[in-house]
Amino acid sequence: MIRPILTFPDPLLKQKSAPVTIITDGIIQLAKDMAETMYDAPGVGLAAPQIGVLQRVIVIDVAAKNDAPQLITVINPVVIHGEGETFEEEGCLSVPDFSANVKRHERVVVKGLSLEGQERIWHAEDLLAVAFQHEIDHLDGILFVDRLSPL
Repeated sequence: MIRPILTFPDPLLKQKSAPVTIITDGIIQLAKDMAETMYDAPGVGLAAPQIGVLQRVIVIDVAAKNDAPQLITVINPVVIHGEGETFEEEGCLSVPDFSANVKRHERVVVKGLSLEGQERIWHAEDLLAVAFQHEIDHLDGILFVDRLSPL
């Protein structure tokens, strides 16, 4: 089911999300709805708070438009290592019609759970690394515009 995406300045976007303690049918359905919403938007990532659910769940797919989907769903994601520096233009489904360059790690290692409850490790670089950092920020109530210099 496609769900409405909250937009700035909705106060839910600034709240910290709770860890998922049990992967229920509701969490699995949430992840499916998030993927459907992300693809419909269209975007390359979506965090649960963006659809008003304060749970630590993200979906990402950075595959090119004409390539097969490569959906990544992560529950309770955490960046356990980051290195390098990139300064890429980012946009956000919750901050429509605005983009800006944001400083991020160029490569990250992310730990989290699959929908089956298995611990997984993702080694990401470039766009996928940026997407992981962007979506995990949402789980902490941080929008990409919060990372911009006041100038």
